[in-house]
Amino acid sequence: MWWEKKTRLVAPATSALSPVLVPPATSKLETPMTEMTRKDSLASTPQPSGTFLGRSVVLRGELSGDEDLLIEGQFDGTITLPEHCLTVGPNGHVKAEIRARQVVILGSVDGNITAREKIEIRKTGHVVGDLVSAGIAIEEGAYFKGSIDILREGAQQELPNLSAPRALKASA
Repeated sequence: MWWEKKTRLVAPATSALSPVLVPPATSKLETPMTEMTRKDSLASTPQPSGTFLGRSVVLRGELSGDEDLLIEGQFDGTITLPEHCLTVGPNGHVKAEIRARQVVILGSVDGNITAREKIEIRKTGHVVGDLVSAGIAIEEGAYFKGSIDILREGAQQELPNLSAPRALKASA
């Protein structure tokens, strides 16, 4: 087969009686690859745009922005990201009214969530509050307590105000 190294018989210059096995000549030096990516290339790789709130960060108040946000720490208040994605990481604890284009929850959220496109609650997610979105995905094993409102295409333009009391209903 082509990947097997073949040897060839070569007669020594001094004697024709005993042939010598010689490995095939290689044109390049073979060395095992130890890393998949070179360390110096990591610095030049563009990082995804967004903001990261680390595990030790604790914030209270109003948060709004024009970029994606990942929360691994604690946040209390309101979050508004109308054109971007909010991700609550596995270590994130959020007590807030959330408004965003898309919301992904792997941690804990206590509060109402309104997303223009989609809300995802992953298997490690824990949500207590009402969900309003065009698309909602709740992975098996996730915890959810609240109501679900699915927005139709025409209704997406006018997102309801979740702070106003309303009747609890789930529609598909």
